Amino acid sequence: MEPGQITLLLHEWSAGEPAATETLFELVYPHLRQIAGSLFRGERPENLLQPTSVVNELFLKLVRQRSCRFEDRQHFYSLSARLMRRVLVDQARSEHRAKRSGGVAVPLNDDLVWMESSPEATIDLDRILYELEGIDPRKCRMVELRFFLGFTAEETAELLHTSKATIDRDLRFIRVWLSERLQQK
Repeated sequence: MEPGQITLLLHEWSAGEPAATETLFELVYPHLRQIAGSLFRGERPENLLQPTSVVNELFLKLVRQRSCRFEDRQHFYSLSARLMRRVLVDQARSEHRAKRSGGVAVPLNDDLVWMESSPEATIDLDRILYELEGIDPRKCRMVELRFFLGFTAEETAELLHTSKATIDRDLRFIRVWLSERLQQK
């Protein structure tokens, strides 16, 4: 893949070029499938939602967007992370276990094992991330890129046009903030 190829394809897709959509999906599918696969490491085998279905649902949601206008790959991956989060939260809600009394710890670590958490924890995390987005949208994008799409700190810094040190510092803050917010609920 050449530098800027994804951004070029995104602009062509936004302009209504159907071939660009197909080429774009072929380029990003393996990476998104690998990310979705890591989300399910350690999941129970009877889980109805599988990595391929998450990525396919993501693509369906993207195609259904009537006016896709992507500025660059950061914008694309941010929206992909948000939509992947929606797929996972919708699945958790459909398991009909959303009501309970106390908060649940949702560990955020680099190997994404937080996805082994209960559907209730996934729903709580989504609620708290929605709250974070209202306070600091960039920090919310960082969480989505790091923990829903599995980008490294360096890749996240590049996509958000900031330094790795800022990402590391924000991540320390987010872990504490999320933990406090989840325990309050």
